[in-house]
Amino acid sequence: MPLPFLTADRALDADGRADPVSPSYDSPEDWRRPYRPGPWRVGAAAVFLLLASFVLLSALIVALAGSPAGAAVCVAVGVLVIALALRLVRVGIRVSALGLRQVNLLRTTTLPWSAVGAVRTVQQPVRWLGLPRTVQGQALRVERARGEPLRTLLTDRSADFLGRPEMFERATDVLEAWAAEHRRR
Repeated sequence: MPLPFLTADRALDADGRADPVSPSYDSPEDWRRPYRPGPWRVGAAAVFLLLASFVLLSALIVALAGSPAGAAVCVAVGVLVIALALRLVRVGIRVSALGLRQVNLLRTTTLPWSAVGAVRTVQQPVRWLGLPRTVQGQALRVERARGEPLRTLLTDRSADFLGRPEMFERATDVLEAWAAEHRRR
């Protein structure tokens, strides 16, 4: 079964260089993530799905014990944990011919290319796996043409790129190439 939210955009040439205009695009509204979710993100989602299966199993046991209200609460909690796991896998940056979309856990920000001022990689203290602890690392900064920059989501210490520095470099190269290509238009 294909899972389209897990597939990465084929935005790299055979030699690994960024190809900002990928021929695989069907329409401008086709939002693609130019990198694959990392093992830490997928592993965390798998743990949440495992937790949801235990909660749903407990809902079955509670329902068989004769407490429909308790079973309904367990089912609701299980559904919320499943939704959290799916949203966790979707977190990241997506691009299309229309602009750049930053998907966070609770909200999504979409910028047209005309509103994007600069996309660049900077050295700065970054959060390690999103935890409060910070370490020195690289981050992709998306600055708006007017206003505050977007919240830093792509770092080399995030759940997508921890232990995969070459994938971080490829993803930032592709995102910078997309921004350079589409801001010229």
